[in-house]
Amino acid sequence: MLHVDLDQFIAAVEVLRRPELAGKPIIVGGRGDPTERAVVSTASYEARAFGVGSGMPLRIAARKVPDAIILPVDQAAYLAASEVVMTTLRAQPGATVQVLGWDEAFVGIETEDPEAYARQIQAAVLEQTQLHCSVGIGDTLVRAKNATDFGKPAGIFRLTKENWLEVMGSRSTKELWGVGTKVSQRLAKHDINTVAELAAADPQVLVPEFGPKMGPWYAQLGRGEGSSEVDDTPWVARAHGRETTFQQDLTEPAQVSDAIKELAARVLEDVVGEGRPVIGLTLKVRYAPFFTKTYGKKLPETFDRTEVLAQALGLTAKIEPDRPIRLLGLRAEMSMPEEARKGHTPTRGGW
Repeated sequence: MLHVDLDQFIAAVEVLRRPELAGKPIIVGGRGDPTERAVVSTASYEARAFGVGSGMPLRIAARKVPDAIILPVDQAAYLAASEVVMTTLRAQPGATVQVLGWDEAFVGIETEDPEAYARQIQAAVLEQTQLHCSVGIGDTLVRAKNATDFGKPAGIFRLTKENWLEVMGSRSTKELWGVGTKVSQRLAKHDINTVAELAAADPQVLVPEFGPKMGPWYAQLGRGEGSSEVDDTPWVARAHGRETTFQQDLTEPAQVSDAIKELAARVLEDVVGEGRPVIGLTLKVRYAPFFTKTYGKKLPETFDRTEVLAQALGLTAKIEPDRPIRLLGLRAEMSMPEEARKGHTPTRGGW
């Protein structure tokens, strides 16, 4: 299994359009205005050297790098570049491609020389798009995904059962694909701080903290184990969501209701094209200055727009009173088609 990850993808696409920006600190986010409320979508390696990262408020990023070039998000350009990359991957001999997002995919291949095949992929992507990619090689999807971090930028690295603990053992659990900071902190409460400690943990010890499914799964991640099959089943959206960051905090119930109505209308536009009923709603609320909570509700299957809007407005009753709101988001979960339920449906990032 190979994990192909485009290096600083969004920033790299912007450099292709503006070659004079090469080598400069680039920050992409919002409408490109650091005086507005927005977050960083991505940053070039030059900007990351100053501590800028995805999800950081744009105004803070601008303070960290006063000389940065700050650009607005152009999703159409990134999607177009991504489609060329994925088409290029699918054109490789014998490749099975599982798309993970705009800038990454798993590639399954039978070969005696995976490094040579990885170099072939890098050359093909570069020729077709002028974009560089890093490739992780592994005997499981987890190991291939983690291997990519060691190959960046524009390199190749292999992680297998034989060298997994040698390479990953002393590293923090938060560096594992699928763990992250919050889960890592919960593991630390059980004196599990490193990948090696998680690999050695009794899965049943983790059940009280994470449940009968997730506890053993995290222990499995610590060993780098898991699926060893790349699945090219077309991705099917489980949900559609929209969110809005307000330049001025919402402080009145009427403002919140109006914002929810607008979000619901936009979400339902996305849902109607799927032809599947809504079965759940999640309301995301970011209170000022920067504290986020989500409120969810399951629904009986419905195609009724009026019902969905009413249920969305009903979730506003859970909003904490007298707290200014800087962001609202609404996510509608849909029932899955029967063929997607039977097969593998990869997850996509999002709130």
